[in-house]
Amino acid sequence: MVHYKTDSEIDTIREGAVILGKTHGEVARLIKPGIKTIELDRIAEEFIRDHGGKPSFKGYNGFPYTLCISVNENVVHGFPGDYQLVEGDILSIDCGVFYKGFHSDSAYTYPVGKVSGAVNDLLKVTKESLYIGIEASRCGQRIGDVGFAIQNHVESHGYSVVRELVGHGVGKNLHESPEVPNFGKRGKGMKLKSGLVIAIEPMVNIGKRNVVQEADGWTIRTKDRLPSAHYEHTIAIFNDRTEILTTHQYIEEVYSF
Repeated sequence: MVHYKTDSEIDTIREGAVILGKTHGEVARLIKPGIKTIELDRIAEEFIRDHGGKPSFKGYNGFPYTLCISVNENVVHGFPGDYQLVEGDILSIDCGVFYKGFHSDSAYTYPVGKVSGAVNDLLKVTKESLYIGIEASRCGQRIGDVGFAIQNHVESHGYSVVRELVGHGVGKNLHESPEVPNFGKRGKGMKLKSGLVIAIEPMVNIGKRNVVQEADGWTIRTKDRLPSAHYEHTIAIFNDRTEILTTHQYIEEVYSF
């Protein structure tokens, strides 16, 4: 069942999304060669709790951390740990905040220092595809229109879209209906209506689209071990507009590439 949100509920999600955006900004300040990924997780949890929220991911189906931190060939759901970032890495940081009964969810992929031109292009195209998907998320359009827009942009640049993992509804639960694939056919799928809140999150591989799950039961990596990128926003659909509820502003104030 799809749960459409009232304006008041969307206001609450928007409030929580500010905490989420600022959490990303705090983490962004620390990303550099030599830092352990577990330290980023500690800072994020502390910031969220200090600002009246709770980490959405910690304890979700047994996930033990605040952040999903996925480095290089890891696509999503990676564990923070003792790994120290090195020059040339990329890392996807996915975070959610639970605030006043509602979740918000966003992700950003960071280059660590100088990365190769090919990897930098991957990040650029993946980020572009996020906003192209959001542009296609209009009242009266269909889920397939969103996936088609993302897939078309990604594949036109020679990259591949992960298919096993998708965007999703967001609200009282972190993952709600509908699923929002990053691939699809125009005119197919559920019609988008006012009050729908969804997370758009393209996951894009520089190589083939195939992925595998690691032994920890969570981390998803590319089968060919080539790099992958991931960006995400939570958005709300209204009759007359689509609004991005989450923000990368606080990231990009301190971290640009």
